[in-house]
Amino acid sequence: MPAHTNNTTKLPHCYHQVRTFINARIKWVRDPYLDFAVQREKDLKEAISLKNQVLSTPSKTLPLSTASLLKPHLNLPTTTSNFSLKYPSLFLHSQSPPHLKLTPQFLSIHKDESSIHNSPTHRNDTVRRLTKLLMLTKASKLPLYVIERFKWDLGLPQNYILTLLCDYPEYFNVCEVRDERSGEEVLGLELVKWREELAVSELERRVGKDCYLGGKTGVRIMFPMCLTKGFELEKKVRDWVEEWQALPYVSPYENAFHLSPNSDQAEKWAVAVLHELLWLLVSKKTERENVFCLGEYLGFEGRFKTALVHHPGIFYLSNKIRTQTVVLREAYRKDFLVEKHPLMGMRYRYIHLMNKVPKKKRRKQAVGLASGAKREIASRSSGERVEGKEEM
Repeated sequence: MPAHTNNTTKLPHCYHQVRTFINARIKWVRDPYLDFAVQREKDLKEAISLKNQVLSTPSKTLPLSTASLLKPHLNLPTTTSNFSLKYPSLFLHSQSPPHLKLTPQFLSIHKDESSIHNSPTHRNDTVRRLTKLLMLTKASKLPLYVIERFKWDLGLPQNYILTLLCDYPEYFNVCEVRDERSGEEVLGLELVKWREELAVSELERRVGKDCYLGGKTGVRIMFPMCLTKGFELEKKVRDWVEEWQALPYVSPYENAFHLSPNSDQAEKWAVAVLHELLWLLVSKKTERENVFCLGEYLGFEGRFKTALVHHPGIFYLSNKIRTQTVVLREAYRKDFLVEKHPLMGMRYRYIHLMNKVPKKKRRKQAVGLASGAKREIASRSSGERVEGKEEM
């Protein structure tokens, strides 16, 4: 068991029970820029998963008969064959027997991405962020199935337990944990010891660890807010948000379960936890179901859901690409990340390649457009001749 020194924040008693949120409907307003940031990654995760399956074979090719069985496992929107045919810049089909393999361009980006995963700087950064994720929990441990949900968003390598965690035995230990959903023992990951030097949230880091409120020097930390253009909060909601922002900031790495779960102060702590979670992710966003799954394990029940509803200026919920995605607003300027993680640079390269149309296909499209234009001109000319005859 890790030595857990997570402190309990002491706040004036008046903050423990008070609930002042007014009963006003906060409508959802679409943000086209953040929607595009989500939409841009359509099919990317699935394409990378299929790539990893191909590369996991000794021959670096995958029989289509085997690939056809992967649709549910990889969460593909269509059959594996149709999916790979949709992206000819990524996948090649060979006959006799039918096999699937990667294009040289796809393989080249993969090698560059692997270099990032293998670099000491990136490995240390990944370990730091995974450590902080575990430190957000009460017992500094999580079931592996929960971590698997965040694997893509954390930027973990394919076989992260063997290729990364085994090299950091002073940080991590694979253990059995009690699954809060089923009540059964499942495999999990725990911290070997609490890392006090990492128990600093992103918002605390910005103002300096010695300056945050939490009962120390009195500097109040407020969450950056940015509403979609044209979005207006009712005055009574704006007034409540201002009062809520003025409440003491409780670090997400501290234990504040003594607060009444329905109090404004407890809500500010829950928002701090969700804010820190999203900040730890390479894309600063994740599927809503991942957030709720973690919240259930943390014992937050519906607190994350309330945070998303009450604070549209902090979190944005996108309905793009067949799911709902929670986006940390402050991490984006329009549809671009303010701080781009190296892995996101690789993902943008993958996206650029996915959207490339092969030359042969471009020529076919050009011929098709030209033929269509000729038909349209011929149709117009024919119509003009008919009209001319009628006039005569």
